[in-house]
Amino acid sequence: MDLSSTILVCDDNKQRAEALVTVLNFIGKQSRCCEQHELSDIVLSTTNPILIANGQLNLLEHIAQNFPLLPLMTIGHIDQENPGTDYGNFLGSLNEPFSYDQLTQLLHRAQTYLSQLHHDAQTIPRLSADLIGKCVAIQDIRHLIDQVAHTRANVLILGESGTGKEVVARAVHEQSDRKEGPFVPINCGAIPAELLESELFGHEKGAFTGAFAARKGRFELAESGTLFLDEIGDMPMPMQVKLLRVIQERVFERVGGNRVLQANVRIIAATHRNLETMIADGKFREDLFYRLNVFPIEVPSLRDRSDDIPLLLQELVTRHQQQHGAVIRFTQRSVESLMLHRWPGNIRELSNLVERLIILHPNKIIDVRDLPPKYRHVEGDDFMPNIQDCLSERDALLAIFNDEIDEKAAAAEPPAADASNLASKLPDDGLNLKEVLSEIEVDLIRQALEQQDGVVARAAEQLHMRRTTLVEKMKKYQLSKD
Repeated sequence: MDLSSTILVCDDNKQRAEALVTVLNFIGKQSRCCEQHELSDIVLSTTNPILIANGQLNLLEHIAQNFPLLPLMTIGHIDQENPGTDYGNFLGSLNEPFSYDQLTQLLHRAQTYLSQLHHDAQTIPRLSADLIGKCVAIQDIRHLIDQVAHTRANVLILGESGTGKEVVARAVHEQSDRKEGPFVPINCGAIPAELLESELFGHEKGAFTGAFAARKGRFELAESGTLFLDEIGDMPMPMQVKLLRVIQERVFERVGGNRVLQANVRIIAATHRNLETMIADGKFREDLFYRLNVFPIEVPSLRDRSDDIPLLLQELVTRHQQQHGAVIRFTQRSVESLMLHRWPGNIRELSNLVERLIILHPNKIIDVRDLPPKYRHVEGDDFMPNIQDCLSERDALLAIFNDEIDEKAAAAEPPAADASNLASKLPDDGLNLKEVLSEIEVDLIRQALEQQDGVVARAAEQLHMRRTTLVEKMKKYQLSKD
């Protein structure tokens, strides 16, 4: 609870009210007595007021009607059916004699109530737009960032690779008093150990072979801003000692130099490793860990916040749309399938998948069957258009009704395929043209196979079609070459 919160004690028993105020002041809580008639004026002029009142019916009705959001506690036993106790702002009752345990427990409830009330009132988040999600874990991270951003405390961000630890670090920087300064990231695991010291602290001309000019390090580049040490768990032990000195003394020297420089930077570190296990194994300094772990923030994996995947998909599609000039949309089934995936690569893996789908299916709607096989966790739409039947009908119609039939092919046609005979025999009640054409096609294929002694290639040549097409038709009609 904020120390600026004022506890108002409204009780017709003046002696009891003064005794309670004395107890509250003794435990360090700002409090004062007030009468019912002055309650409105005091509430309006007080920061985060908390009300402790007696259980009189008229007072509770007054509070319920005029202060429905004011955290309320009552003195003594109270009838739970009274007005004022039916609302979420009623936190409980104090019993006499007042005890430290009961009082602090109820004040903690008031702290939680005011914190949640303040959080819900912030309809527009002030943090980075890149911190996307509505799950409880992301809301907690937003709250932690809001708490630590304006302090000078070192922050350690924990989480698996690809969860967005740098996004959290940038959000802390953008929310802090150093937001006008630079945000300088460095991946401690991507730089060789012999070069990491120069990268962090800079070097003077001639400090080592190849140092042809003086160069600023990341600490100097991050002056008055934030230095983000990513993958701090991969930093070699010798560098951990030097980093610890900078954190403790806030000074450093360039490699090959003797001039002491001030380190006016805020340090935010991140790692996907378990540093406490590394300490036990002798691979990470315990004193450095406690220097960095002043304010830890743990970023959840994507599989633990699968409900945020629809929001993340929308954001990632928008980003890649600007890069590739195309857009995609997802069916509900495809989104459900992605929500069931385990995502070992977390958000980075999801981003790569979205980019791949935009390249493969630009300006299309993505269904489960369009996803790579390992992302298909539900059944997709099994609709498959029967193009082969449509093509077969077209070929048969062309063969029957084409007026420019090759003379040689016409000579080979049996009388049963004569279109004029078919037309003259059309019954009055009509017929199923598709079935008739299929029967004709089957009969012609059988005749061709018989005449060519079951040799499919020669039968296809006789029917003026490709061998593969004839094979497909034989499979369709369940015909064998015998």
